[in-house]
Amino acid sequence: QVQLVESGGGSAQPGESLTLSCTVIGTDFSKYAMGWYHLPPGKQHDLVATVAAGGSTNYKDSAQGRFIISRDNAKNTVDLRIDDLKPDDAGVYYCNRILMTSSGWSRLDDWGQGTQVTVIT
Repeated sequence: QVQLVESGGGSAQPGESLTLSCTVIGTDFSKYAMGWYHLPPGKQHDLVATVAAGGSTNYKDSAQGRFIISRDNAKNTVDLRIDDLKPDDAGVYYCNRILMTSSGWSRLDDWGQGTQVTVIT
């Protein structure tokens, strides 16, 4: 069974940066696209950034220019750097293996514990 371990969240002020990290255990990490999801309070999971197995990246419009997703296949990790934090960035962030389907990206695994981002206003 694949295990997803997110870390790196915390509290920060608007305008600051945070880097989130996800370690993936129990799969051939380099073969899979990976995504970071944002779960705002009271809302649903929202896919904000993806990185393909080959390294190409894509971002939700609201994340473009402030979020940077990257992967390290040697370490089985995928990171998400968030620059210029905004109050709407608050919530829990999760990573997941993703697969492109006819309906768009679909996650492959159960959610990990996530990592909490708090924006202090």
